[in-house]
Amino acid sequence: MSVRPGAEPYSHDGPRKGSGKGATGVVLAHGFTGSPRSMTPWGQHLAAAGYTVRVPRLPGHGTTWQEMNRTRWQDWYAAVDAAFRELDEKCDRVFVGGLSMGGALVTRLAEEHGPRVRGLMLVNPAYKVEDARLRALPALQAVLPSLPGIGNDIKKPGQDEVCYDRIPLKALWSQTKLWATVVRDLPEVTQPVLLWHSTDDHVVPASSSALLLSRISSTDVTEKVLHDSYHVATLDHDAPRIFGESVEFIERLS
Repeated sequence: MSVRPGAEPYSHDGPRKGSGKGATGVVLAHGFTGSPRSMTPWGQHLAAAGYTVRVPRLPGHGTTWQEMNRTRWQDWYAAVDAAFRELDEKCDRVFVGGLSMGGALVTRLAEEHGPRVRGLMLVNPAYKVEDARLRALPALQAVLPSLPGIGNDIKKPGQDEVCYDRIPLKALWSQTKLWATVVRDLPEVTQPVLLWHSTDDHVVPASSSALLLSRISSTDVTEKVLHDSYHVATLDHDAPRIFGESVEFIERLS
């Protein structure tokens, strides 16, 4: 299956472990029905700062929504887990960051890998959605393949995260299982957390970030509010701020 132009994964190699330069790695995960395009500018900024960066393309993304309907959350997690394990071998320390569902995936990394994850950077992370239609999802996904999409919730004109215009319902049903798994184990998160959330997000409610903050065990937590971006803030007006503050966060903890 061919990958859509702009949806390719991004990779950059910086100093390696033992080089004497304090090698730092960062794994960034994109959101549900999105693509690496939403995270690549952030990854490029981190690469310019001297870090080794991986932005994997999650299985089923960046091709067709029909293909995505044949994937499940375990497939998406396996991709970010493989990227993390690679950088854990190459680098002295590894940070992880995620947008929307990507935030849930990297939170799962923190739950499973413990202190091997040096810090969490989350942009409008998704652990829940307040939509009454989700109650019908178990039955709906068995008879209806998709619904209209939710992508490109971006305030800044001219931006495109290379996403699907349909929501594949079997995949969405699986995402709800991811949420349940991650939320159950949130008390296992002890790493430093840098959280950004938008005041105007038309995809993920503010209660999702509140749920994270109420359940994690981390003591080093920084919450940032974005007033000039919608859901895909990594491509929006506040993107330069996110990029700069992420470098400050990484440098402080390195």
